[in-house]
Amino acid sequence: MYKSIFIDLDDTVWAFSENARDTFQDMYDKYHFDRYFRSFEHFYEIYEARNVTLWEEYGNRKITKEELNIQRFSYPLLQVGVDDKALVEAYSENFFADIIYKKKLMPHAREALEYLASRYDLYILSNGFRELQEQKMRSAGVREYFKKIILSEDIGVLKPYPEIFYFAMSATQSELKTSLMIGDNWKNDVAGAKNVGMGCIYYNIKKEAPLPFKPSLDMKDWKEVKTFL
Repeated sequence: MYKSIFIDLDDTVWAFSENARDTFQDMYDKYHFDRYFRSFEHFYEIYEARNVTLWEEYGNRKITKEELNIQRFSYPLLQVGVDDKALVEAYSENFFADIIYKKKLMPHAREALEYLASRYDLYILSNGFRELQEQKMRSAGVREYFKKIILSEDIGVLKPYPEIFYFAMSATQSELKTSLMIGDNWKNDVAGAKNVGMGCIYYNIKKEAPLPFKPSLDMKDWKEVKTFL
């Protein structure tokens, strides 16, 4: 039935949350943020709460990529009274330079990709940034499984908007009726794919229930993909 499988990257294949936390820990230590925060956990709690909101605003086209990055890195420091643009610029640049070499993957993702790549055409479909995504995949050793990387930046439209899915079909010469989307974000990946007529697997690692509708597969672990495909 399916020929083309489109897969989200961050927290679906590449363990973004873990890799980002590890990188922030490195930045916290390198820039001696213990001068400003009670602990790394104190810093990261402040960062993470605001970061979620900022990504939602970016996804809804309320802020630009540049505004997203400036605000997400400056916010924690501003909350403890540190307004130092040079420090923010230095540690944010260092963060992006380092995170692309982190290698953690989601549990059993590599084995699943080995299995899928032997049977289907695999593509990355991500809202992530061009300057980061390919190198992250190379560092983690998963670039070889994918025929192409399609990013929202390619056309300036993010998932879940239909245009990015239609663009992905055109860019890969795929058809909606024989294409499947796998991702960890319900709105962007699952609902977005369903709304254009694609199959959809929800990588439901947080085991959320009940779901707004039944996806093609409600997957808690990458091991389950073999039972469906």
